Formats: sequence, structure tokens, C-alpha cells
Amino acid sequence: MPVDNKTEISLVLGSGGARGLAHIGIIHLLEENNYVIKSISGCSIGALIGGIYAAGKLDDFEEWVRAITKKDIVALMDLSWEKGGLVKGDRVINTLINLVGEITIEELPMPFTAIAANVQNEKEVWLNSGRLFDAIRASISLPLLLTPYNHNGVPLIDGGVLNPVPIAPTFSDNTEMTIAVNLGGPVDSSTTCPVPSPDKENHPSLLQGKINRFITGIQNTVTNRIMPNGGAYDIANQAFDAMQSTIARQKLAAYPPDMLIEIPRSACGTLEFDRAAEMIDLGYRKAQEIIHSQT
Repeated sequence: MPVDNKTEISLVLGSGGARGLAHIGIIHLLEENNYVIKSISGCSIGALIGGIYAAGKLDDFEEWVRAITKKDIVALMDLSWEKGGLVKGDRVINTLINLVGEITIEELPMPFTAIAANVQNEKEVWLNSGRLFDAIRASISLPLLLTPYNHNGVPLIDGGVLNPVPIAPTFSDNTEMTIAVNLGGPVDSSTTCPVPSPDKENHPSLLQGKINRFITGIQNTVTNRIMPNGGAYDIANQAFDAMQSTIARQKLAAYPPDMLIEIPRSACGTLEFDRAAEMIDLGYRKAQEIIHSQT
């Protein structure tokens, strides 16, 4: 594609937990190659990244997420004593609102749709109006982890249950092409579980060390419940990934986008947001490979 031409695109961002941080690198690469994003359809982490990008705050979010540590992740998990999930999600959403600001979807400079699922009626729910972070909260309600989001009296969960790569909302877009990102791509041994980066926190003082050990003791109790470190949660998470990957292949076969960028589902764990730098770089490289192969 000539560098002086701009191509208007509809961008579809799929679900897949922390792998979705690759969406950031993909967006950077697309912009560098004169692709102009005119609409976004996103599911789960794709809705989160897409909504923040549409609000013009992706750089602020990237700076924040690159600095996140494992302790930060646990600190953002506000435990729920309800039966619908382990985490309420209010703390995460409020943190993002403080970072991005309160905004409605109608105020965004481009069409935006977040996909959630009404499992009671087995239907997708397209959220394209109202408060941005209400739509995002509904779309990221990962079963077992986050409690369902009550939308007009209906409990909604992660849209990846029914449509992890939501292309259909872009059908009426007046753009030149649709680019989709599937986070459930084939396993790639070269991207499987690289060595985690060192803890970003400074070495604590003696007093702070004692405080940290006390806090860590509490956090370990929480971590044993919510972090993917084996056992029942790990099996459930693998099953959910396998299900999403299968559904994504079927959806993409039925409605193929003009360009497909795939991130291996083995790239990182669902909650490994402390590996943001790796995932952003991976997304950039995967997008670069696809774009160069088509030019």
C-alpha cells in the first residue's frame, strides 16, 4: 500500500484476557501504515481497548498498564461474596474511569459496539449507546471470575461466550475494509510462556518490607482464589479458551474479514496483565507480518 494513501477501516478486536494487550501494538502498527480507524467492534478485552482508543486515551492506558505488577493486579481484585463470580469488578472499572474520564458512547468520535452475552436467552447483546464503561463492564464479565453485569434487569456476561470476534456489527460500515484480530490463534511454541519480566517495584525499606510481607500474606489468600495457577480455575480457563477458539474459527469462516491478524492463544495467561510490554510488542510484530505479506 503506498505510504501516501490512507485506508479507512472497521476494526474488530477479539476477546482473550491479557492477550488482548496485543491490540495496543496492532493499533500502533495500523496507524503507522496509514490505516484510519473509523469504527470499532470489540468483545471483552477488545471492547475495553477499543473503547479506550475511541475515547482518545490509549496512550494514557498503555503507560498505566505497562507499569502494572502482579501485586497491582491482585489489589484491583475486589472480592465478591455473590455466587455469580469471584470479583465484583468495581475497582477495575473505577480505576479506568479515573484514567479515561466518564464518557458516553454517543460522545465518541466513531461508532463503537461492545459485545456481551445474555446466556438466559442465548443471545448476543450489542451495546452501542449509554455509558462507555457500563458497556465495557458487561463485555468483560468473564464467567467464574467477574460477576455478571445487570443491564436493564438482565444479567450479562463476557461476549466471548457467543462471539469472540464480533464482525457482524461492522456490516453496515461505510469503510474500505474490515480488519479483525483473533486472540485465539493456533498455539505457537515460540510465544508460549516466556520468562516473566522482573518485578517493577523498588526494593523496600526494612519497615516497608514488613508491611509488604503482611499485605502479601493477605494477597496470597486472594491470589489462591482468583489467579490462574492451576487447579479447577486453570482447567476452566483452558476450556473457555478452547471454546472461544472454536467459535472464532466458525465465525471467521462464515464472515471472513478483509484482513485477519491472529495472536496465539498460548501467548500468555488470562490474567497476566503484568506482561503488557511483551503482548504489545507481539501484537505489533504480528500485525507487521500480515501487512507486509499483503503488500
